[in-house]
Amino acid sequence: MYSQGVQISNLTLMNSPSWNVHPVYSSNVVVQGITILAPVTSPNTDGINPDSCTNTRIEDCYIVSGDDCIAVKSGWDEYGIKFGMPTKQLLIRRLTCISPFSAVIALGSEMSGGIEDVRAEDITGINSESAVRIKTAVGRGNYVKDIYVRRMTMKTMKMVFWMAGNYGSHPDNEYDPNAIPVIQNINFRDVVAENVTMAARLEGIPGHPFTGICISNATIELTKKPKKIQWNCTEIAGVSSDVTPKPCNLLKDLGSQNTCNFPEDDFPIVKF
Repeated sequence: MYSQGVQISNLTLMNSPSWNVHPVYSSNVVVQGITILAPVTSPNTDGINPDSCTNTRIEDCYIVSGDDCIAVKSGWDEYGIKFGMPTKQLLIRRLTCISPFSAVIALGSEMSGGIEDVRAEDITGINSESAVRIKTAVGRGNYVKDIYVRRMTMKTMKMVFWMAGNYGSHPDNEYDPNAIPVIQNINFRDVVAENVTMAARLEGIPGHPFTGICISNATIELTKKPKKIQWNCTEIAGVSSDVTPKPCNLLKDLGSQNTCNFPEDDFPIVKF
């Protein structure tokens, strides 16, 4: 906590009773070459949870977990809003994850200090509940914005894309019901997935849609017994291009004209 210039590398962590690696209120953090092994039926055994951190690099990690492999956080409800320290400038790359009951990468649900400028690339997920999941709710406030993901390879998943605006657990009853989180500019490109039950579940907050969603060059091959409805979309807006199976109408099909953004400049942590 409250640290700068931290490196955690070349370790194997086994059978943690809870979260494995959890940097908080820190900057210039490198987590590299970590192997995390937890029973897949053990809840809350998150792999790596950058929490209100700036300029963080997570790379070349192998994670087996009963919960999210990477969970990006920044504080819970009124406490996170008051402290006001976002997670930003986060780079995740060359990650392999197994997590049958949770996400490869989760943003939230504790995101009340804000989450911004997250870049993930070269991600492999095997036997996982979802590839990327955004979890938030009324009372969280703040934002999840400027998220960029590319080159994901997924095999055996419940669903690939999952955004939930009703992840409604709270630490107490003092949260502000008018604290509405803003979810915008979420980009996915170059995705290959197979043996998938459902392509996407994208559910914003009624009256406060998640906007600026972009999905391009994504091929999702379904399991032998897939869900009848492949795209469940409510209160969202965005575009799609070269996506199979065909996305919901709320993701306007631009044909082959569009490729979702991925910034080419480097974070300072790349040189750290």
